[in-house]
Amino acid sequence: MAYEFKLPDLGEGLTEGEIARWLVSEGQEIAEDDPLVEISTDKTTVEIPSPAAGAVTRILAREGEVVPVGTVIVVIGDGAVDHEQPRAEPAPQQQAAEQAPEGGRVRATPLVRKVAHELGVELESVTGSGPGGRITDADVRRAAPAREGRREPLRGVRRQISEHLTRAHREIPAVTVVEECDYTHVDLTRLIAVVLSATARALQDVPELNARIEGDEIVHLDRYDLGVAVQTDQGLLVPVVRGCDSTSVDELATEVQRLADGARDGTLKPEELRGSTFTVTSAGKLAGLLATPLINHPEVGILGVHRIGPRPVVRDGEVVVRPMGNISVTFDHRVVDGARAGEFALGVISRLEQPSASR
Repeated sequence: MAYEFKLPDLGEGLTEGEIARWLVSEGQEIAEDDPLVEISTDKTTVEIPSPAAGAVTRILAREGEVVPVGTVIVVIGDGAVDHEQPRAEPAPQQQAAEQAPEGGRVRATPLVRKVAHELGVELESVTGSGPGGRITDADVRRAAPAREGRREPLRGVRRQISEHLTRAHREIPAVTVVEECDYTHVDLTRLIAVVLSATARALQDVPELNARIEGDEIVHLDRYDLGVAVQTDQGLLVPVVRGCDSTSVDELATEVQRLADGARDGTLKPEELRGSTFTVTSAGKLAGLLATPLINHPEVGILGVHRIGPRPVVRDGEVVVRPMGNISVTFDHRVVDGARAGEFALGVISRLEQPSASR
């Protein structure tokens, strides 16, 4: 008996997922719980096991395709693969598009029309090679004008970053404040752990930054689970360090290293990338003198740690050289006022410059 496997609900209110990579092929015999497919969401990429044993009869979604939750993506069951069988029953509107020539001439599915639009191809100028003169995807791509440069699809984590940051830029009225910090008393080998500890305590004094917007409500959070931006070969991921207000710097340093390694190795669990209340980002030596990080939606603030190096500063009327660096706070002005964001930045800095203040 055939088993139609639908894209499952992966939680966190997600309504769709991208087929990142098929781990099986049509005709392959698999056992229950064998690796089946990798699905990318706006949080992470997860491997989904097969829910049944049998032959992979039909794969109904292409790699790189974004499909809604509940869509049948693969059929598993006994019997030979019929390679002449259509991949999926077209939707009624798709059947109509195929059967009713537009303007008396053009016959193409909605998907082919979308590809033609993306490639700048006028369908009226294309001769279809499909049944009844229907224009196929291959017809459109052959007719596409030569384009400059090497191209690759916007897929996986990079596509999710694009959508996420576009939304953040479009929806959030963001403002950035910048202050200078003296790192003389900071153990720079554990920089992020120290910053996380200082940030959690400063958030307790400015709680409106430890919040999120949900619809018409501001949700003030009483936990301090801070995201840490990690650059990986696949793009920027933000694993979450839990309980930063009640964890020692040593423990934070160990957890940050574990999460960063897992992000780069691709071994983090989905829940380790969810539920942050505020985010800290630093690119280390590449952090630049100043940057304005984008807010990690739906949070309302992000703290940036920028390049640290020896600089001349005035102390007690004399010019001395100290390890200095800028700290930025980008905040959602709908929720946080500029004065409060500045107060928060100074609160973080005071805890870094005077370690006793962070206790």
